[in-house]
Amino acid sequence: MSGNSRYQEIKEELQSVLTGRGNWLDTILPPVLFILLNTFLGFNYAVLGALGIAVIFSIYRLLKRQSVRYAFGGFGGVLLAVAIALFTGRAEGYFLPGIITSVFTVILCVVSVIFKRPLVAFTSYIARRWPLDWYWHPQVHPAYSEVTLAWALFFGLRTFLQFELFQDQAANSLGLFQLLSGWPATILLLIASYLYGLWRLGNLNGPSVEEFKAGIPPPWEGQKRGF
Repeated sequence: MSGNSRYQEIKEELQSVLTGRGNWLDTILPPVLFILLNTFLGFNYAVLGALGIAVIFSIYRLLKRQSVRYAFGGFGGVLLAVAIALFTGRAEGYFLPGIITSVFTVILCVVSVIFKRPLVAFTSYIARRWPLDWYWHPQVHPAYSEVTLAWALFFGLRTFLQFELFQDQAANSLGLFQLLSGWPATILLLIASYLYGLWRLGNLNGPSVEEFKAGIPPPWEGQKRGF
C-alpha cells in the first residue's frame, strides 16, 4: 500500500472513530483559560474564568438545541474540577480529576488483560459494532491484548508525570502537560495502535471480520483494514 493510501486510510479511520466523540472545545478552552488567568490574575480569577466559559458553552449548546447531555457534560467536568481546586485551596487541584482518570484507565487496562477481555477490544467494538466473539478469537485476541498493555504503559507514564507535577505544586506546568498529553497525544496513540494492531493481526494469520461472520475456514486472508 502506498504512503498516500495509508495516510488516507488512517484519516478515514480516525474520523469514523472520533466523529461525535464529545465536545473537544469544552475540554480544551476551560483549562487553557484557567492557566492563563491563574498566571496573570491569580487563583480566584482562574476559577471564575473556567466556570464562566463552561457556562457560555452550555448556553450556546442549549440555544443550538443540542441534547442536555452535550450541553452540560463539559460544564459538569469543569464544575467538579473547580470544586476540588476550591476544596484543596490549590490551583493544581483543578487538574486532579485528570490524574484520577489516568489511574483508573491504567487499572482497567491491566485488569482487562488479566481477565483476557482487553479494553481496546471493547473500545473498538463500541465504535465499529463488529461481532464481539471475533475479538476473542485466539488468532485475533493477542493483538488487542498487546495494544491494551501499550495503553497501560502510556497512561501509567502520564499518571506518574502528572503526579510529580502535582506534588511540586506546579499548577501551570501540570495544566499544560495535561493538555498536550490529552487530545494530541491520544490521537498519536490511536494511530500507533491502529498501525501496530493491523500489522499484528497479519502476523497472527487470523480471520478478518467478514471471514469470521461468514464462517470461512482457514487459511484466511485476514483483516486488511480496521482495528
